[in-house]
Amino acid sequence: MKIKAAVFYKPNTPFQIETLDLAKPRSGEVLVRVGAVGVCHSDWHVMTGATPHPVPCVVGHEGAGTVETVGAGVNRVRVGDHVALNWAPNCGTCFYCMNGRPSLCATYVGPIWAGTMMDGTTRLSKDGTPVYHFSSLACFAEYAVVPQECCVPIRNEVPLPIAALIGCAVTTGVGAVLNTARVKKGSSVVVYGAGGVGLSIILGARYAAADRIIAIDRTTAKREIALRCGATDFLPADERTVSQIQSLTEGRGADYVFEAIGLPMVQEECLHAARPGGTIVLAGISPVGSNTNLPGAIITRQEKTIMGSYYGTANTSADFPLYADLYLQGKLTLDLLISKQYSLDRINEAYADMLTGDGGRGVVVF
Repeated sequence: MKIKAAVFYKPNTPFQIETLDLAKPRSGEVLVRVGAVGVCHSDWHVMTGATPHPVPCVVGHEGAGTVETVGAGVNRVRVGDHVALNWAPNCGTCFYCMNGRPSLCATYVGPIWAGTMMDGTTRLSKDGTPVYHFSSLACFAEYAVVPQECCVPIRNEVPLPIAALIGCAVTTGVGAVLNTARVKKGSSVVVYGAGGVGLSIILGARYAAADRIIAIDRTTAKREIALRCGATDFLPADERTVSQIQSLTEGRGADYVFEAIGLPMVQEECLHAARPGGTIVLAGISPVGSNTNLPGAIITRQEKTIMGSYYGTANTSADFPLYADLYLQGKLTLDLLISKQYSLDRINEAYADMLTGDGGRGVVVF
């Protein structure tokens, strides 16, 4: 079938909206009519070359839509289901899945980084030349063929733009609070970065009943949305930030410090923003090959814990429906995350807006 998609050809060049060929789903695969896709920095990392990936490709990994057709052997979804798309599929049988860490599943890593389906081939092409899939999803397109393991059914009452954000930002952020750090009631929390993931961390910390939630961002325009999402304080990112955090936390530093940007210099500052015995959670994705200097003397003498959080330590089959239910119950006000909606042909404008740092999450809506 012919579809319209945003195609990426080489680093630091804009998307091109083109007509591609999309093959039918094969065994274990699903054709999804895409309804909404979040505008996420992880796709931007591909565009800048910070995350190497085969090209040409269709990016877009924070998506949701409706199941149109299923291939042979598909038993997880049915035609007509609304699904949030999981960009880190899990097999359920490998070491990590069997030990309760499905977000670390190793089964699909090779094909995902190769930009293909599980059989090593693509379903996308242009004039007979393969076009690669980012994160097995490639959902900056009208339709996507994805492995059934990437599809998590979501109640139809959940708007597809919200379901799309559950597919990445919400699960990454709320999961970092609830699954990775397991923030305790009454705690003090600092969040570096008030983008889609950072705001989701704030929402998660509010749901976890943290007592003080301090948002940090270089863009002071983020103050209003951070406070609306549940932050009790907002601080601009500058040379005074750590001392201001300490003054807000009885001179100690915060119990939990979350980094949602992916910059080594910010990750290093997080160490000093946490109190002795505190926890630092790195949820942002750093450029491949970058290094973070975290001094061992401080880590040891002050007993600080540093944790990585990949996809919110998620079990997506359970967490996606949970976050959707919490949204419908009014306990996670995910509507606050969406700042602007775009059509697919405005995708370059959407990323330009993202880079200004204003507002929350942009969403491409079909």
